[in-house]
Amino acid sequence: MTSKVLAKIAEAIASAPTSRRSVLALILQDPQRVLDESFEQLAQRAGSSVPTVMRTCRDLGYPGLREFKLALAQEMAVSGSPLHRRVQLHDDTKEVISKVIKGATTAVSGVQAQLSVAAVEAAADAIVRASRVDCYSVGVTSSFMASDMQARLFRLGLVSNAYLDIHLQLVSAATMGPQGVVFAISHVGGMPSLLEAVDVARSQGATVIALTQQGTALAERADIVLGIHVPEDPVMHVGTEAYLVHLTVIEIVTVLVAQRLGDLAVKRLGGVRDVLSTRGVDMRHYPKLDWDTVAAVHESKLK
Repeated sequence: MTSKVLAKIAEAIASAPTSRRSVLALILQDPQRVLDESFEQLAQRAGSSVPTVMRTCRDLGYPGLREFKLALAQEMAVSGSPLHRRVQLHDDTKEVISKVIKGATTAVSGVQAQLSVAAVEAAADAIVRASRVDCYSVGVTSSFMASDMQARLFRLGLVSNAYLDIHLQLVSAATMGPQGVVFAISHVGGMPSLLEAVDVARSQGATVIALTQQGTALAERADIVLGIHVPEDPVMHVGTEAYLVHLTVIEIVTVLVAQRLGDLAVKRLGGVRDVLSTRGVDMRHYPKLDWDTVAAVHESKLK
């Protein structure tokens, strides 16, 4: 694997102090394991301390372990397998299962280090106060997220819509007022049609919450940024790990919204659950089918 990050480590290890040299050696030995570890775990394996790990990252030119991990993960994604960021062509089924699950776990665990507490609190506060929350997205993955967000808010009794069509997004944006909230979801954060709808909504005084990567055009236009970075997927434009991370953020935001609504949210959710459990369409409500009888009836109709 060719990596500028690893090359920088290899160059620095010879002149590094002994305490930091052990940290650098572990990174070179198994960079993927380092991506999966916390500050404490890496320090313990190196026989060192968390401050020493932090100083090691700063020596390499990164503000902290999180920034170092992001740089390392990006380079490993680019230089890794074309199948998956972790899986190689020669891996057996057990290795594939393990690596895919570890990748998903690491991605979700990384949310805590990246997500701003102030931003999610501001997002929840804005949603609770909103007269209407309209969810916008572009693309298959983000469109599912927008629909899921809308359904969660709707179950809580809030006025919410999901608009996936660019023309309807513009209509929605044009009818927003100062009490309205747009929840825009885009991993890439640069689709012109979505940016245009966001611009229109802001011109109407609406609050824009963006679930995207920091530094994107969408993030620059948002009032509240739920900034999450996931290393590029070698196969899909927006990979499974980004999908899982966005779902995690949506779960966090909606739980915070429910907390703010308090007993009202509990009552609403309980009512929805009761209705679905007694009136929802489910296979358990139907008698077991006798497939021989079904086949006989079908054959008789064909005669």
